[in-house]
Amino acid sequence: QVQLVESGGGLVPAGGSLRLSCAAFGGTFSNYAMGWFRQAPGKERESVAVIDWHSSVTYYADSVKGRFTISRDNRKNTMYLQMNSLKPEDTAVYYCAAVTRGINSYYTDSRDYDYWGQGTQVTVSS
Repeated sequence: QVQLVESGGGLVPAGGSLRLSCAAFGGTFSNYAMGWFRQAPGKERESVAVIDWHSSVTYYADSVKGRFTISRDNRKNTMYLQMNSLKPEDTAVYYCAAVTRGINSYYTDSRDYDYWGQGTQVTVSS
């Protein structure tokens, strides 16, 4: 069983920065493809950024390219999302997720992820 716990969300003015963390408990973190997703009120969950097992491959949604950076530290069983130049449209609940049974090194489709955190709220004021 894998437990994922997000932290680092909050209220920030437009143009500000936040760093989200996702701590993993249980299992072998270094074997998991990981990703960050978000869901705004009234909208579907969308992929924000994903990363492969050993940080060799990363993928970003077009809306966050150049502003967000995904990373992971397998020694600390933790994944991060550095968010800079935040915009009001980035406001959402952010979730981290893991693929524990896949054969690929990374996944962009949320349906492939089998473990999810509880989410952390990010609110960007205009």
